[in-house]
Amino acid sequence: MKRLLLRLGLVITLLFLFLYISPYDYLLKGVNTIYLTGHTTAYLTDYRRFHNDTVYAADQPQAWPLHRDYNRYSLNPELESYHKDRKSVAYLVIKNDSILYEKYYDGFGANPKSNSFSMVKSIISALMGIAIQEGSIKSLDQKVIDFIPDLKGPFAKEVTVGDLSSMASGQKWNEVYYNPFSVTSASYFVDDLDALLLNQPIIEQPGQSFHYQSGTTQLLGMVIKKATGKTLSAYLTEKLWQHIGATDDALWQLDSEENAMEKAFCCLATHARDFARMGKLYKNHGRWNGTQLLDSSFVALSLKPRFDESPEYGYGWWLDVVQDKKVFMMRGHLGQYILVVPEEDLIVVRLGHLKDKDKESKGKSSGGEPFTKDIYVYLEGGMEMIKNVSKN
Repeated sequence: MKRLLLRLGLVITLLFLFLYISPYDYLLKGVNTIYLTGHTTAYLTDYRRFHNDTVYAADQPQAWPLHRDYNRYSLNPELESYHKDRKSVAYLVIKNDSILYEKYYDGFGANPKSNSFSMVKSIISALMGIAIQEGSIKSLDQKVIDFIPDLKGPFAKEVTVGDLSSMASGQKWNEVYYNPFSVTSASYFVDDLDALLLNQPIIEQPGQSFHYQSGTTQLLGMVIKKATGKTLSAYLTEKLWQHIGATDDALWQLDSEENAMEKAFCCLATHARDFARMGKLYKNHGRWNGTQLLDSSFVALSLKPRFDESPEYGYGWWLDVVQDKKVFMMRGHLGQYILVVPEEDLIVVRLGHLKDKDKESKGKSSGGEPFTKDIYVYLEGGMEMIKNVSKN
């Protein structure tokens, strides 16, 4: 028995030594951060296990008004059960820019931080829009190589900033989350994101079709940082968070303390009320309480499909039609959603630990990649609730 334990210890030691000297050394960080904490994938509070930069709350925070019928209506039993089965932590229904309904689960409340995952891609696109209107980036057509001259690949000189925002970069990237050896997994744990991205060449003609890739948004984050001369956290603080009245500091995961590059493709941690502000900003055409923060024409362009064959995506935002009404949304791993129905002046926020695996095709999304069923459950739950309000 003693010999067996010694051999097992030797095998484990050699395995860790191999990982340390191999290109997969990031797996050691992954094991420590994810698996040794009892998880099998990234999770809502994993920001506590990484270095973060701060996106500071507004100097003059603006609390959401409460609707006159605030929490007057309860969720129907089926929807309540759905939330519990999929381990929701927050559900908000915002009507006419006032909170009509909110409920929290699993010890979460109105303020605890939760990981955005890929919802932050929409925020990155917004920051790009601001950089364009301020002249730091000339236009959507400016070449990425102007900012990242070391970009590799046969089409590196052709890819544009707009190609990055619309997921049409032609980048070599394998968007797989549960394979520890995939580049997507590596991007979550490596200590130098810039180096990783520069080893992912542009191998296909850009600007031709939609292909969802986290690496493409990370490149866009690198472009914004180079163009503005500011960290993404500082730029978000200055240009949006201060102006939209965020009530609390947010934390943005970094690759490492030394390199201090934000994970532009994911991982901004804040709470449901502050996440919802991005939905309000775009619903109101880039205008916030009388101030035009984002050019309205850019917002309109962002909320239209770039490619006819991919009606589910614009520039940084997901798109659909539900009950004959246009919907745009921010989406993140494990079912983080900001769902906006402009015609109804409705914003629905859902944060949680699990998403539905079943997919459905509705409206425009039926022409492209279908969305998971849970999106429609949460959205239609909010739409049903506001029908009760309109009757009173």
